[in-house]
Amino acid sequence: MDYNTQREKLVLPEYGRHVQKMIEQVKAIEDKEKRSQQMRAVVQVMGLLNPQIREFNDYKHKLWDHAQVIGGFDLDIDAPYPAPTPQQFEEHPDIITLPGKPVKAACYGRNIENMINLIADREDDDIKKEMIRTLALYMRQQYLIWNKDNVAEETIFADIERLSDGRLKVPEDVHLGAISQNANFSRPGISVGGNGGAGYGGGNNKKNRNWKRKK
Repeated sequence: MDYNTQREKLVLPEYGRHVQKMIEQVKAIEDKEKRSQQMRAVVQVMGLLNPQIREFNDYKHKLWDHAQVIGGFDLDIDAPYPAPTPQQFEEHPDIITLPGKPVKAACYGRNIENMINLIADREDDDIKKEMIRTLALYMRQQYLIWNKDNVAEETIFADIERLSDGRLKVPEDVHLGAISQNANFSRPGISVGGNGGAGYGGGNNKKNRNWKRKK
């Protein structure tokens, strides 16, 4: 029996073993002109076997690069694009550095902290006051999603002052108002709905319940 585990390893599995064998046969052709001609036919087959690559603007270039990779980077042919080098495929992407400063309150997230810092740096005016109120309303919503069924506005205001390191204070005449009895808050990934719901198996499931708030 001829098992795949006993065969030569596929270089690019998305093209299959037949393409790899065809490229090996092309490399064995002595005449360079005919070798190049046969390679163009193989690349056309590769495009048919991997149609999603056509989503790229330079998909033809990528196909020829993949052919070179499968051929071991030593295809002696007249290709429409310069042959890549193994080093190009060994390069690692740039490391994305993450913020080293930890999030002060997980229920709010880093974006809330960034917004607080931006508002704190703004000069005091009516727009800033409205921005504070809008921010507080959003923070209350996030708080209710992750913590408990009710929260006093004073708690949200204290969190704003704490997260801003005292640089942002909520004006005394700013109030959030009562939460509607019909307001629903759910954690991300959990659908909230009536008539059985569609999230985790219906409205009676605890993971898919309605989060109703009292005035």
